[in-house]
Amino acid sequence: MLESSSSEFTHTYDYLDWLTILPWGNFSDENFDVLRAEKILDNDHYGLSHVKERILEFIAVRRLKGTSKGKVICLSGPPGVGKTSIGRAIARALGRKFFRFSVGGLSDVDEIKGLRRSYDNALPGKMVNCLKSVGTLNPLVMIDEIDKLGKRQSDDPANALLEILDPEQNAYFRDHYLDVTIDLSKVLFVCTANVVDMIPEPLLDRMEVINISGYITDDKMHIARDHLLKTTCMECGIKPEQVVVSDAALRSLIENYCREPGVRNLQKHIEKIYRKIALKLVREGASAETPEVSVKKFMIDESNLADYVGKPELYADKIYEQTPVGVVMGLSTKSTGGSTLYIETTSVEEGEGKGGLHITGQLGDVMKESAEIAHTVARRIMLEKEPKNLFFANSKLHLHVPEGATPKDGPSAGCTMITSFLSLAMKKPVRKDLTMTGEVTLTGRILPIGGVKEKTIAARRSQVKMMIFPEGNRRDFDELAYNLKEGLDVHFVDEYEQIFELAFGYNMGSPPLNFRRSLTSFMWDLLSGCFLY
Repeated sequence: MLESSSSEFTHTYDYLDWLTILPWGNFSDENFDVLRAEKILDNDHYGLSHVKERILEFIAVRRLKGTSKGKVICLSGPPGVGKTSIGRAIARALGRKFFRFSVGGLSDVDEIKGLRRSYDNALPGKMVNCLKSVGTLNPLVMIDEIDKLGKRQSDDPANALLEILDPEQNAYFRDHYLDVTIDLSKVLFVCTANVVDMIPEPLLDRMEVINISGYITDDKMHIARDHLLKTTCMECGIKPEQVVVSDAALRSLIENYCREPGVRNLQKHIEKIYRKIALKLVREGASAETPEVSVKKFMIDESNLADYVGKPELYADKIYEQTPVGVVMGLSTKSTGGSTLYIETTSVEEGEGKGGLHITGQLGDVMKESAEIAHTVARRIMLEKEPKNLFFANSKLHLHVPEGATPKDGPSAGCTMITSFLSLAMKKPVRKDLTMTGEVTLTGRILPIGGVKEKTIAARRSQVKMMIFPEGNRRDFDELAYNLKEGLDVHFVDEYEQIFELAFGYNMGSPPLNFRRSLTSFMWDLLSGCFLY
C-alpha cells in the first residue's frame, strides 16, 4: 500500500521479500539407511572408524526414534585431516542439504544475527542466509574454525553462536533484521576446530567433541592410492595408465616432504608432479582433441622424484643418534600434530653462579613452571640417590628447548626435564631409543597428558622403540589401532622412580626395576621350593 516513490518502499519490500522467501515448514526427507550411510562414509574417507561409528549411531537413533532433532558435533583435529569433507559426507549420508560458513576471525555479532532494520543497508545474518540458500529448515550447517572466533570490547560473537547452537534456545532464535522466531532445533550443526582449548567454554559445553588425529604413513599411502592420485589425474586431464607412481616414491614423498598429520600438503605435491607431466605431454603435442598424440608413460620412483618436487626441505625429527649427557627426547603436540621435543641441559662451573636455573627456547609460562618444578624434584632425587653429589648446589644450569623460533607451552615435558637434569648431574646418558612424556608434581607423581595418538605417531616417525606414558593414559593407548602400537615397547608409570629405573637402569650397571622385582620373585620361589624339598 506504500507509494513506490516513498523512502520506506524499498526497505519494506526487501523485508517482506526476506520473510516470504524463507522455507517456512519445509523439511527435506532424511535417509536413515545405516548401510547406505556406511558405504558413503567408507567411499569418501579412509580410516576414521570412530568418527564413522559415531555418525552411524546418530543415524540409528534417529531411525528408531522417528524424529530428527538437531545436534551439535565438533570435529577437532589438525589441518588437512578432512574435517570439512567429513561434514559433506555426513550430509550426503543423511540426505540433508549442506551449508558451510567460517567464523575464523569473526568479531561482529551482526554477521551472525543480522543488522536491525533501523540501520541503513541492513541485512539478515548468516543463519537466515543459510536457510534461504538451502530451502529447508533441517540442513546440515558446518561452522568452520570455531576455535578462531574474534572478540571486540563491545561484541562477543560467541554469545550469538550460543543462541544458535544451544538446543534449549535455538527453537526460538530471532534474527535482528527479521525480528520473528525461527526454529533451528532441526538443524544438525557440525563445527570444526584445530584446538579445542581455544573454544569458549560455554560453547564447548554444548558440543560433542570427536577428535580426529593425524594419519600415519600407511594411512597416507592408502589415501593417496585410493583418492588423491585418481582425483589429481582426472583434474589434470591425464589418463591413469600414462603415469605410474611407485610405492617407494610415494613413501618417500610422505616421509621426506609431507610429514604433516593431514593430507593437504601431500595433495599439493601430487598435483605438482602431475602438472609437470601435463606440461611435458602438451610440449609433445597432446591436447584434449588429440590425446593419442602422446602415448608415453611416465614412471615416478625414488630416483627421479626430486626432478618433479625438488629436494626435500625437511630434516630428520631425530636430531641425535645417541643422546649425549643432559639431552633427553620428549614428545609434544601442536595444532599441526605431534612432534619430538628435545630437552637440552648444560652447566656453568662454580663461580659463574650457584644453584641457579636459566631457561631459553621461547617457552610459555606453564612450561617455565614445569622446568622449575623439575629442577626442584631433580635436586631432591639426587639428594636421596647420591647424597655426596653436590652438582646442583655448585652449578648454575641452562635448560634449552631447540627450535627457538617456535613457541612452546604445556606441562607434559616435566618428566623429560627431570631426566635431563639427572643425566647431567650423574654424567650418564639415557637410552638412545627412549622417549617420554608426562606432567610431574612436586612429590614426583606422574599425571596424565593429552595427544597420545599424535605423540605415538611422532615417536614412530623418529624410529623410537621405547616410550614412557603416564599410567592415566593406558586406556588412551589401548584404544589406538594395532598397526600404530606394533613394535613399540611402552611403559606406563605413576611415579618418577619408575622412569629413573627405565632411563638409567642399564647405564648404571643395575637391571631395571621390573627385572629386579622379577628376579626377587624368582629367588624367593626357588628358596621356598628348596625348603619344601
